[in-house]
Amino acid sequence: MSEQSKSGELVRALDWKGAFWVAAGVPPLVLFSIGGIAGVTGKLAFLVWIISMIMGFLQSFTYAEIAGMFGNKSGGASVYGAMAWLRYSKFIAPLSVWCNWFAWSPVLSLGCAIAASYVLNSLFPVPVFTDTSPEVIAWMADPAHAGKLATDAIAALTAAATPAVRTWSLFNFSIPGVASFNINATFVIGAILMLAIFAIQHRGILGTANAQKWLAIIVLVPLLLVGIIPILEGSINFANFSPLVPPSNVYVTTDGTWNNPGWTLFFAGLFIAAWSTYGFETAVCYTRELKNPATDAFKAIFFSGLLCILFFFLVPFTFQGVLGLEGMLATPIVDGSGVGEALGNMVGGGKVITQIFVILMIMALFLAIMTAMAGSSRTLYQGSKDGWLPKYLGRVNAHGAPTGAMWTDLCFNLLLLAIASDVGGYFFVLAVSNVGYIIFNFLNLNSGWIHRVDSGHVERPWKAPTWLIGLNTILAFVNIMLLGAGAKVWQLVGAKADAPNPLWAGLVFAALIIPVFVFRHYVQDGGKFPKEALDDLGIVGSGLGERKAGVLPYLTLAAGAAVALWANWFFVLPG
Repeated sequence: MSEQSKSGELVRALDWKGAFWVAAGVPPLVLFSIGGIAGVTGKLAFLVWIISMIMGFLQSFTYAEIAGMFGNKSGGASVYGAMAWLRYSKFIAPLSVWCNWFAWSPVLSLGCAIAASYVLNSLFPVPVFTDTSPEVIAWMADPAHAGKLATDAIAALTAAATPAVRTWSLFNFSIPGVASFNINATFVIGAILMLAIFAIQHRGILGTANAQKWLAIIVLVPLLLVGIIPILEGSINFANFSPLVPPSNVYVTTDGTWNNPGWTLFFAGLFIAAWSTYGFETAVCYTRELKNPATDAFKAIFFSGLLCILFFFLVPFTFQGVLGLEGMLATPIVDGSGVGEALGNMVGGGKVITQIFVILMIMALFLAIMTAMAGSSRTLYQGSKDGWLPKYLGRVNAHGAPTGAMWTDLCFNLLLLAIASDVGGYFFVLAVSNVGYIIFNFLNLNSGWIHRVDSGHVERPWKAPTWLIGLNTILAFVNIMLLGAGAKVWQLVGAKADAPNPLWAGLVFAALIIPVFVFRHYVQDGGKFPKEALDDLGIVGSGLGERKAGVLPYLTLAAGAAVALWANWFFVLPG
């Protein structure tokens, strides 16, 4: 089929391998929060990644089934799951799509913030001074500095030697309790990188998939070697994995116990890891662009899941085994700016090898950002086509790229980029976006059984075992418990002392879909959904179909809210 869009629609130009390569940007997400999760869960970090990845893989089978039901829709699992909730509430369906979008979209700003840090570190490095540096010794010997300490010398010399671009700021102000809004060098470089990725995706999904394929090969092969070589060389220190207890507090190396605060920290790690490990569900975002959606959707998500299992099992294990907890809590690992150098050191490389890994890290960030922009923009696009989000988001260009949604993603993330340039803002944005992601997962895992009850007549090219649909329903409640127990811990990580609980901030942002949906549905569409939104379910006329599940979906929502609130009350912060 032609790669040109002649009808203002997405183009069927992709096979399952293309969707797989677009989703190949998910494994590098492990590098976004590998230090943060270690800071919260201590020596349990590697185990957290493994458990979370297993949960994500099991859950993907529900998404694979419902994706096959909607061969004419794009936008991913949230869109397919939202159709199950539509019969029961017009407002719950768009909530799923909205939460999935604001969970994925911040990858653009967070990734560009880290990539900008790498560029600044490479072009404008800050010299490192120690007690034995000649400059420090000379400074201490100066009579004008009599009585001063070595720490004073290091601070003064570092400030004097820091390139001006590192401290330059065009405009900044403080957002009470959250972070600083800063138009600085990180913002400018990050914005340029974001525009470059936008230009690549402007060519359509086939061009994006081709670019992703070669970028993934260049990035993932070295990352795989980093995970394997230390194991083969015997560089893993197994003392770094014991005892298997949570830390006594966040960002400390002292062991704690399996008491209430210990479990809270463990659940907080599982909560934030889900943002990365569940992410390969983006492989079914492109169903409307697959040449053969009946078979390609399942293949894309299944093989993407296997790829993620390999990396999310291996990389955290090797990182922890080589660096140990103290190494993983170093500031450059936590904020992501030193991960490339750590990768080079783990394979015993010198300066040249280390610099190559720094470049590869930037490319890995590009890979993740391209995946996020492709998936999140199509979620906005389909939300518009189905009548949940404003009409302009449904526009595509001549290549079939959803440019209206892509421009919205870009503008939204330019605002987030100004916040994510400091550590406090980075983890606050990450935690708030993950509140949305867990809400989406809860709704969508339950949509599996709702679709079975209400839409059993709709053909399913691939059908999950019934027991797995049931297990994933249980995991939906596990996820919502992790949300209630774990989100508040990220209030302690790098943020300001008066930072709001990310749980409440995330719920407030989720509620913003209400005025957005009301405007589209009641103002633009006069209270009716577009006909094509309901075609896949065989619904005709003005009704939304029979509610065969009765009150069960409503009881599910009430139970989910109760579990989240109970977990937030029962599990307490350390200290």
